Amino acid sequence: MTSIRLAVIGGGRNCEHEVSLASAAAVAEALAEAGYDVVRLTIDPEGVWRDRENHPIGLAGAVHALGSCAAVFPVLHGPHGEDGTLAALCDLADVPCVGSPLGAGALAMDKWVTKLVAGAVGIDTAPAQLLTRRTAASYTFNRPVVVKPVAAGSSHGVTLVRGAAGLTAALDAAFALDDRVLVEDVVVGREIDVAVLGRPDGSRMVAPPLEIVVPDGEIFDHAAKYAGSPQFLLPAPLDEAARKDLERAAVDMYDALGCAGLARVDFFLTERGPVLNEVNTMPGFTAQSQAPRMFAALGMSFHELLDLLVRDVLSG
Repeated sequence: MTSIRLAVIGGGRNCEHEVSLASAAAVAEALAEAGYDVVRLTIDPEGVWRDRENHPIGLAGAVHALGSCAAVFPVLHGPHGEDGTLAALCDLADVPCVGSPLGAGALAMDKWVTKLVAGAVGIDTAPAQLLTRRTAASYTFNRPVVVKPVAAGSSHGVTLVRGAAGLTAALDAAFALDDRVLVEDVVVGREIDVAVLGRPDGSRMVAPPLEIVVPDGEIFDHAAKYAGSPQFLLPAPLDEAARKDLERAAVDMYDALGCAGLARVDFFLTERGPVLNEVNTMPGFTAQSQAPRMFAALGMSFHELLDLLVRDVLSG
């Protein structure tokens, strides 16, 4: 049993607050069961830092708590957390932090910039147009598209628009979460997730890919993720060539963005090969979430995965 003191942070000031709370609770419980001395911190929807008893402690109190820990496990999804914000805070406080650094978090959270990075390393993405509130009025709908905020997660604000009549509502939903919106061509292909774990020696562990079964003509949106019962195929039924192409593209994106720790790289597998959807530098983190499931299929339990991530950051 170890007495290493760790801070686990959940919540966040964004639309993924509740999902993050579930992930952080699962991580904190598993690490406590493994013998770590876990300091549980929460950022409420207004951005106020709170301790385990839900008392407000403010940023100064949070930094003091972080400074008492050997490492931090920030289990926040979305803006003001996964986007590198917390990694930067930990860096300034000189406390090791599990997961990707500021640069990787910021790049991956920005879906438009992620497309640019992917193109630079030869990975296909869906053709898209970037809209702002100023330019949206000039957009002309001429084919089915997927509308999404540039920086949000858990498929919040993502809408499949089949006809022009649905465009305004879709744009409103996306602009409610971000000042920039992507309008993407619909990609026809199988939805395949690949989890990559970077080790301190520079090696990369790639778990068996997972396929999300989506009905024809639909997308894996927020309702499908959290209000339904998504069907996962693990390992995804892939031939050797397709599997290698997906794994190579996932590692290339992980490295090009500068990721660390665990990241989930999501693709569409089309007739012409992998098409990148997005990169999650802090994916869902309960035992039933996709990335932990993929490593479980590799033979690594949820507890073992968390312990490995902590030990790696402490040894770095």
